[in-house]
Amino acid sequence: MNDADVSKQIQQMVRFIRQEAEEKANEISVSAEEEFNIEKLQLVEAEKKKIRLEYERKEKQVQVRKKIEYSMQLNASRIKVLQAQDDLVNSMKEAAAKELLDISHHHHNYERLVKELIVQSLLRLKEPSVLLRCRKVDFHFVESVLHSAKEEYAKKAKVHSPEIIVDHIHLPPAPSNEDVHASFCSGGVVLASRDGKIVFENSLDARLDVVFRKKLPEIRKSLFSQVAA
Repeated sequence: MNDADVSKQIQQMVRFIRQEAEEKANEISVSAEEEFNIEKLQLVEAEKKKIRLEYERKEKQVQVRKKIEYSMQLNASRIKVLQAQDDLVNSMKEAAAKELLDISHHHHNYERLVKELIVQSLLRLKEPSVLLRCRKVDFHFVESVLHSAKEEYAKKAKVHSPEIIVDHIHLPPAPSNEDVHASFCSGGVVLASRDGKIVFENSLDARLDVVFRKKLPEIRKSLFSQVAA
């Protein structure tokens, strides 16, 4: 084999090696690009998932916040309704309390009422000797019916006529516009045992409180049953 043949063979070998190298380089390049694309796709999907999870978390937060706000608004509305109902009920009681003031102005009827209140109080206490308090302006009404009240009680309870001592300390006067925070009494009496351990408040204001508490469920049902429905 001469030099030309050797040179030719060497060139063929170089071309073959170069071709092999180029093909290998192309394979490596394609493989690297595929791996890059796969990794890129995985990163994109991971970011998408991260964004989706973050969106879902924030959406849940928004929903929770909306539910809390709705609950707060609902509670506030309920409180307003309840407050309005209480205001209406209290206004009814205040109107009734104002009407109590007129009772003592009708002297004949009020005198009879004072007697009934004294008898009722005696029946509750069932004491042989009691202390009675009334308003200063009602003293003459009490004095005028005291004897007949004791006799009626004795007859109903089948006991001896009790001793009733009218206290020199009086119940407060009627409400005054000058001092709305002062203690007041619209009329009636308060009786107590001599030792003060048993007290029966039978003032008009106390009776209104008792009746109002007793009738409150009925009043509320009458006024607000349609609202509840």
